[in-house]
Amino acid sequence: MSAPVSAPTATRVSLLAPVTGVLVPIEQVPDPVFAGKMVGEGISIDPLENILVAPCDGEVVHLHPSLHALTIRSPEGLEVLTHIGLDTVRMRGEGFEVKVKVGDQVKAGDELIVFDLDMVATQAKSLLTQMVIANTADMLSGLEPETGFVTAGQSVAAVAILSAPAAAEEGKAPRQPGKKVTSDAIIIPNPVGLHARPASVLSNLAAQYESDVTLHRGEDQANAKSVMAIMGMEVRFRDKVRLSAYGADADEAIKDLAEQLRVGLGEEGAVPIEEGADEDAEHAAPAPVAAVAPAPRRRSDDPNVLLGVSASPGLGVGTVLQIRHQDIEVEENSNDRHRERRKLNDAIDRSLVQLTALEDRLASQSDAEKAAIFAAHREILRDPELLDLANSGIDKGKTAGYAWRSAYTNYADKLAALKNELLAGRAIDVRDVGSRVLEEITGQRREKALIPAGSILIAEDLTPSDTASLDPSAVAGFCTTAGGASSHVAILARALDIPAVAGIEPRALDIPEGTRVILDGAKGTLRQNVTEDEVERIRQRQERQAQRRAIELEHADEPATTTDGHHVEIVANIGSLDDAQAAMTKGAEGVGLLRSEFVFMDRRSAPTEDEQAQIYTDIAKALKPGQPLVIRTLDVGGDKPLPYLPIAPEENPFLGQRGIRVGLDRPEILRTQIRAILRAADAGAKINVMFPMISTIEDFRLAKAIFEEERNAMGVLPMPVGIMCEVPSTAVMAHQFAAEVDFFSVGTNDLTQYTLAMDRGHPKLAPQVDALNPAVLGLIAECVRGAHAAGRWVGVCGGAASDIQAVPLLVGIGVDELSVSVPAIPSVKALIRSLSLERCQELAAQALGADSAEAVRALVPLDND
Repeated sequence: MSAPVSAPTATRVSLLAPVTGVLVPIEQVPDPVFAGKMVGEGISIDPLENILVAPCDGEVVHLHPSLHALTIRSPEGLEVLTHIGLDTVRMRGEGFEVKVKVGDQVKAGDELIVFDLDMVATQAKSLLTQMVIANTADMLSGLEPETGFVTAGQSVAAVAILSAPAAAEEGKAPRQPGKKVTSDAIIIPNPVGLHARPASVLSNLAAQYESDVTLHRGEDQANAKSVMAIMGMEVRFRDKVRLSAYGADADEAIKDLAEQLRVGLGEEGAVPIEEGADEDAEHAAPAPVAAVAPAPRRRSDDPNVLLGVSASPGLGVGTVLQIRHQDIEVEENSNDRHRERRKLNDAIDRSLVQLTALEDRLASQSDAEKAAIFAAHREILRDPELLDLANSGIDKGKTAGYAWRSAYTNYADKLAALKNELLAGRAIDVRDVGSRVLEEITGQRREKALIPAGSILIAEDLTPSDTASLDPSAVAGFCTTAGGASSHVAILARALDIPAVAGIEPRALDIPEGTRVILDGAKGTLRQNVTEDEVERIRQRQERQAQRRAIELEHADEPATTTDGHHVEIVANIGSLDDAQAAMTKGAEGVGLLRSEFVFMDRRSAPTEDEQAQIYTDIAKALKPGQPLVIRTLDVGGDKPLPYLPIAPEENPFLGQRGIRVGLDRPEILRTQIRAILRAADAGAKINVMFPMISTIEDFRLAKAIFEEERNAMGVLPMPVGIMCEVPSTAVMAHQFAAEVDFFSVGTNDLTQYTLAMDRGHPKLAPQVDALNPAVLGLIAECVRGAHAAGRWVGVCGGAASDIQAVPLLVGIGVDELSVSVPAIPSVKALIRSLSLERCQELAAQALGADSAEAVRALVPLDND
C-alpha cells in the first residue's frame, strides 16, 4: 500500500486576480449554479475596473459565443473558467471586446477581455465576476481563497492545491492525449425536453467514450455522462445546444452523440428540427407543453374535502396514519480521506445489491416497467457528477456521510426547484437513493412505521422504496403533499393497486391520526368527517367487487363457454416470463401474444440467439403442455426505435419503418430471432409465429420465405405462421391473405388509429380513438368472414379483448380467441360464461349498424359494481 500523501508532495498553483476589485466568497454569489459550486470551486470578485486578465499561464481552450466568458487550461491541467457578470449571456456580446482567440497561449496578467463596466452593470443581473476551476473533481484537492481587495494580474486571488499522487492512489487513470471537438448547433426535438429518460440515454451513450463530454446551452454546461447534471440544465423543447468532447476518441464521440441528440435519443414523438427552420431557436421561447406545466394546487371550498391529483385510481376507506421521516445524524470532519472513500464505496456497493434485489422482487409482483424504476436508481448511484461531488467533499476533510449527504441533497434541491414537473419529480428519487446509501455509511436505520390494517397514509412525500415495500393488504390508500401523477411513486402505486392522491392540500398533514377518511384515487380527493352511511355504502360496494373477483378467480380454470355451448379461447397478453407464470394462476389457456420486444429493450446491443432461445424456452415451459404460445416477432420502428438499431427520422413514423418492415430491412435481426424461436419448439408449448404490421401479401411472403429457409436449415417441423391484422388493408383483403396465412390476430389499438386516422397518443384526439367505433368493428367482422371461409382462426390481442363492453360484441362477430391482460383473465372468462352466443350475435348486429362508438357502448351498459 502506498504511503498517505503529505502536504509537501502536493502541487500548489497560485491564481492571480482576473479583475481588480473586492473578493467575495463564491457561496455568496446570487446564482445557485455558482454558489452551489455546480461548475466548480472558485472565487468571485466585485470589479472596479473593466479589464479581464489571465489568472495563470496556459492555453485558451474555450470562448463563449457571447464573449463574456472563457476558459484557460494551465500547464498543470487546471481548466480555469473566468465569467464576467451574471446572466451576461443575454447581452449577446455587446459591450465585450475580446483580445484573444481559442488556441492562443497566454501568460498570467495578459489582457483577455475589455468590457463596458456601465453596460454590464445596467443590463446584467450582477457585475460579480467569477473565477472557477471547472475540472474540480478531476485533480483539485483544495482551494485556498484570499480576502479583501485584489489587483488584476498582480494579487493572488486563490491557491489551488493539486494532489497527483493521491489521484493515482485512488486508481484514476491520467488523461489520455487528444483534442477538443465541438459539434454544430443542435435543436432539441424532444417534446418535453431532456427529461429523465432521454437524459439517461445520453449519459449512457456518453459513458461509452473515454473522452470528457460536455453539453452546452448558452453559458450553461453539464457533464454529459451525468444524468442528473443533464436534467439540472432543464433543457427544453427547441433549445439550441452543442456538445464538446476532449480526449483521444473525441471525434467519434461527437459524431455519434450529436446525431443521437439531433434525432431525439430514441424518444417517441421527437422529430429532428433543422437549424435553418428556426434561426432564433436558441433564444426563442419553446413551444408550451401542457403535459409538463405544473398545475396550480387545487383548494377545496368544502372544509371536509381536500383536493389533490389522481396518482392511482381506486377507493380507500380507513384511518389516518401520518408518516414522518427521521433525519440521520452524521459527523462532519475526518482526518483520513482514504478511509472515508472506502466507506463510501462500500456503502454504494451494498446499496447496488439491495436495489437489484428490490428490482427483481418488484418484477415478480408486477412487471418490468415498474421494476425499471429501481434500475434507474442504480444509474443514479453510478452518476459521475454525484460521485465527484461526494469525493470532492471527502478530499476537503469531510466524512463520507457528511460529504455524501451534501452531494445528494444539493442535487435533489436543484432538481426540485426546476419548473419542469417531470424533472422536479425526480428529486425524490435522488433523495431515496441518497438516504439508502447514508444508512449504509452510518449504520443507522430509519425506523419503519408499523402500519395497521386499513390505514390511509399521509406524508409530505413517500420514496419509491417506501412505496414498493407497502403491503396492499394493510394500506387502504395514501396521499402526499408533494409529487404528481407522473412520479415514480404514482407508477408504483398503480402497479400495486393501491389508491393514491398526490399534491394533496398541506392541511392534510394536520389531520389527527386515527381519523376515519375516504380516499378517492380517481377523483384525487380525501374526505374527512365522513358519515356512517357514506362509509357503509363504499364498503358494501368494495365487498361486492371483492367477492365477485374471488368467485371469478375460484372458477378461473373453467372454460369460457357460453350458456348455449359456444367456446371462446381465453389466452394472455404477456411481455415476460413473470407474466407467463402469473397467467397460469389466472386460468389462461395459453399465450395469445408474447411481445418479444421486451427481450430487446433497455440494452445497448441486440440480444444474442442463445439469450433469446433461453427466454422463449423458459416461457414455453411455464405454460401447460400443448397450450398455444404465439410469439410476435420484433415490433419496433420509427415510433419506438432501439438505440442499437438506428432508423432514419421520419415525418410520419406510424406510417414508416415499423414492425415487419424493420425485420425485412434488417434481415439479420429477423433471422436471429426466428432461429431462437425455432430452438424453443420442443419446450412443451405449441409455438406459433406471428409477423406484425403486415399490410401487403408481398410483405408476408417475404417474411414467410425467411422463416422457411431457417426452419428447413434447422430441420424443425412446420409450425403455424400468422399475421397481425392492424392495418385496414389486411382486414379488407382477409380472403386473399387467408389462402396463405395460418391465423389472424387483430391488434385493435393500431387498427383503430389507422382506421380513424387518429393518433391514439394525441392529447386531444385520444378520447375519440375507440375500438368500438362501428368502422373498426366492421373491419374485424370482415377479417373474421375472410378467415373462416378458409378455415383459419381469428384472435383479438388488442385492448378491446380486455374491455368488458367489447367482449360480447367480439364473441358475436365470431372471434375465436381473446388475448387479454393477465389480471383480466378471470373476469373475461366469467363474463362469457354468463352470455349466450345468440344474444352476442344480436348485439353485434346492432353495433355494426350504429353510427358512433357512444351508441355502441350504450348497447352494453357497465355494471357499476
